[in-house]
Amino acid sequence: MEDILTEAEETAVKEFIAIIKELHLHSNGDKKTWNKSTAIKFMMARKFDICRAVALFESHEVMRRREGLIRFDPTSDTLRSELETGKFTILPVRDNSGAAIAIFTASKHVPMETSHQITLQGVIYQLDCALESIETQRRGIVFIYNMTGSRYANFDYELSQKILNLLKGGYPARLKKVLIVAAPLWFKAPFRIFQLFLREKLRDRQTEGAAVQKVFMISVPQLCLHVPIASLPLDLGGSFHVDHKLWLQHCLKSTLNRKSEETSNTPLSPSPILNGTSFNGNITDLSAFQLQTFNDLEMDIDETSSDHQNSIHEKHNSEEREKEVEYLKENLLQDAIKDSDEPCPLTPESVVTDFTEEDDNEKHLSSSSASLSIWEDSAQSDTGGGRTLEEFIEYLRTKGRKGLYHEYAEFKAAPPDGTFETSKLKANQPKNRYTDVLCYDHSRVKLPIMDDDPNSDYINANFVDGYKQKNAFISCQGPLPKTFADYWRMIWDQESHVIVMTTKTIERGKVKCGQYWPAEENSLQEYGEFVVFNKKVENFTDYIVTSLELTNRKQNTSQEVAHMQFTSWPDYGVPPSALAMLDFRDKVRMKQDEAVRLIGVHWQGHPLGPPIVVHCSAGIGRTGTFITLDISINRLEATGYIDIVKTVEKIRSQRAYSIQMPDQYVFCHLALLEYALCRGLLEDVDLSGFNDDDSESE
Repeated sequence: MEDILTEAEETAVKEFIAIIKELHLHSNGDKKTWNKSTAIKFMMARKFDICRAVALFESHEVMRRREGLIRFDPTSDTLRSELETGKFTILPVRDNSGAAIAIFTASKHVPMETSHQITLQGVIYQLDCALESIETQRRGIVFIYNMTGSRYANFDYELSQKILNLLKGGYPARLKKVLIVAAPLWFKAPFRIFQLFLREKLRDRQTEGAAVQKVFMISVPQLCLHVPIASLPLDLGGSFHVDHKLWLQHCLKSTLNRKSEETSNTPLSPSPILNGTSFNGNITDLSAFQLQTFNDLEMDIDETSSDHQNSIHEKHNSEEREKEVEYLKENLLQDAIKDSDEPCPLTPESVVTDFTEEDDNEKHLSSSSASLSIWEDSAQSDTGGGRTLEEFIEYLRTKGRKGLYHEYAEFKAAPPDGTFETSKLKANQPKNRYTDVLCYDHSRVKLPIMDDDPNSDYINANFVDGYKQKNAFISCQGPLPKTFADYWRMIWDQESHVIVMTTKTIERGKVKCGQYWPAEENSLQEYGEFVVFNKKVENFTDYIVTSLELTNRKQNTSQEVAHMQFTSWPDYGVPPSALAMLDFRDKVRMKQDEAVRLIGVHWQGHPLGPPIVVHCSAGIGRTGTFITLDISINRLEATGYIDIVKTVEKIRSQRAYSIQMPDQYVFCHLALLEYALCRGLLEDVDLSGFNDDDSESE
């Protein structure tokens, strides 16, 4: 491998390896010897720019941990079945520039039958094998997203975004271009979102001096503009016959070679690699002995951790698949590309998205595309900063519980970030459960005015942003009997379909919240112009899920509402089990996903759905804690970083005094660690000494 590098490149690789070793020693004490060939992959991907290669390495490490791609067995039943679908494959042929060709066939993907983790493992496993080729490292990869014959049921927005995110900035490969082929009409909207997503990635890359890349949405005949016909599969108008089984055999043999080199320094016979035309013809089926040897290697996986992680990802498999619905009405892109048998056109300008133009992001935006502004304007968007999990653990060790108490005291001492004039009006004072818990004027939820009464728009509730979602939540007090009708007016007006209640109606002999919904199954109750019918009650160990039907008598229309009451959270305290709260939070997100699918084209707001209404008694303590945990989990999943301080600051800027007690603030930190452990992002956490010098919480 030495003779393929120039002297300057050799020097750069050595410097890169030295830096990575220091990073390993500093971050987690890993003193393993770094493989030079692996280092060259990262350097090749960033054209031997050491700083950018190090950044890629760090991003790659985070991505692998976050998505459960550290250790996996390609011969396990689930992953083997995934690989055999052929939905993702690497061709043994190249484009005219020498780039390898990777194809994801959307019609072969069934979101409900697999998890994001397993699909990504299949992609990474094959990419790792493809990247053994020096030519692929130098020339890069062309990614074809083949939508020929695919249906809406095959599309998984979140998974597609993860794959693109992985290829654009979290994997040591040079992505030359993305070709989206034969996109159906309904794909226009998600493609518009991909435009914004990829443009942001490319903007980051351009500031680092990387070459400009492009994304194309094209028809099958137009593929010949990008890939030679001889290198295209038969189903994409080419003449090349794809033998996916042969490719998988190559991958397995290649993996055996790598593991043999790592364990005994005695490699098997040289494994074939992409050579620009075809695979080595000597590949044969592996013997049972070889397969057993492979299974005995150190590629084991923690089954418990994996199963739990799979279940979480399965929950998200359909999480944003309906995001595009609202955009279809806005005609954001040109009409769908029509497949035809016409000769390959000379230019594909009408269907090319070129991100070299500075105003490309704006020229397609409709003035009515509210969802885009809702997405981008969230107070909880990424603004840099935060800590990795390792840094977060060290931070907790250093701070200790007492240190977090002091940190919370700084929040509590800060003055309010707004006014409360509407809450203080004499006509509205009886609508407040507590005289000292008011709602900000700038973020309050306004009800439709009734009977020309200007004060009829008031309810003690504030909009709170979620992670990259404006107005994701409504934080409100527990309804009073006199505000029951107003509460259901708010639910109806905001089209909310999920209510999170984190209190009991009576605690310690005191009324904490009114019984604003019919508690008995198959019963109904009237609240002003609304009728609420209890369809079903499901009792779990730590929470109760009630299926409600809300009917507007004036309009004679109804909507489904999931009422989710967490019953294991003591007043002025924290849940005895973080796992119970995490399970509850997952259930809430699942119900919200179901609601988005149910609403369909009728919802015209953010793709993640209408606001989730969250309340306790005052609407600040347990309510703020739940929202903080949800935002922090979403940020950790998306970026690998944690920033509870900024999260709480921003929540409190929208709902005053959110997170009422220091123990609730501490709980957010510990529950987030519990989440990371359950997801397999961490193997173990040592927080010995965390409770030293502990003092009573306020």
